[in-house]
Amino acid sequence: MQTQFYLPHVLLQEFVNCIMVVHAEMYADDPAVVCYPPTPQHSLFFYINDRIKVQKEGGNDFILQPRSVVVGLQSSTVSLDIGRSHKAVRVGFHPGGMYRLLGFSMAEMIDGSYDAADVFGNEMQDVNNRLQEAGSFDEIKEVIEQFLLVKLKLLKRAVPFDNAMLELLRLNGNVPIEQIASLACLSLRQFERVSKERIGLSPKVFARLVRFSKAYRLRENFPQASWTSIAYECGYFDQAHFIRDFKEFAGVAPGIIEKELETAPVRMQAAMRL
Repeated sequence: MQTQFYLPHVLLQEFVNCIMVVHAEMYADDPAVVCYPPTPQHSLFFYINDRIKVQKEGGNDFILQPRSVVVGLQSSTVSLDIGRSHKAVRVGFHPGGMYRLLGFSMAEMIDGSYDAADVFGNEMQDVNNRLQEAGSFDEIKEVIEQFLLVKLKLLKRAVPFDNAMLELLRLNGNVPIEQIASLACLSLRQFERVSKERIGLSPKVFARLVRFSKAYRLRENFPQASWTSIAYECGYFDQAHFIRDFKEFAGVAPGIIEKELETAPVRMQAAMRL
């Protein structure tokens, strides 16, 4: 799988974390289904070749996704059928960044995905066409940047909460919530309310998701590492909390994840940067 990360245009960096382009060609006898656990990042996906199909936890069917998709925070693992030619772009937003772009409560988007054409209108058809015509990863990145730069005039202003949540992310969720609320210049009650509006989750749940996501990505990147060392690296104080978070967000214990990754055709979050 080819992966390229780009820092976005300097004017986009206050609300966009990264632009990630991936390309994976699967052999005919390769499995195409991978597990995709929750991450603490709102995303905008563009599928240039095969459109993926998504099966949610407890669901029976794989649902074909639109060519471009706005994705809210997920609270549980989904299964992805990535097809035989997986060429895609993911725009990852800073905490509060998607709220600033779209202007409505992120709580409405928990476990949801929406056709980007319904959110941004007919211009998405032109963006998707230009992505399919792009001849390189750099050209793909430029198409995405041009689309986002036009949206700057609609961007809601930043507030201290946004920088406070960036600090929580930098510290991998291992910081007292009271300290982050203070950085946000909010009382704990106000902090909770603003977090649900701009992030979609309470601060404590978001911090747990940040910590879990780092642990999962470390396992994808370093399969030889022990779970004990990963738990320590991510700031878990005991095995019980570590296992609890894996069962809540991944749906299974860490040992099961280990077996799933051994047979996974691609590791979807190994290269992710938050």
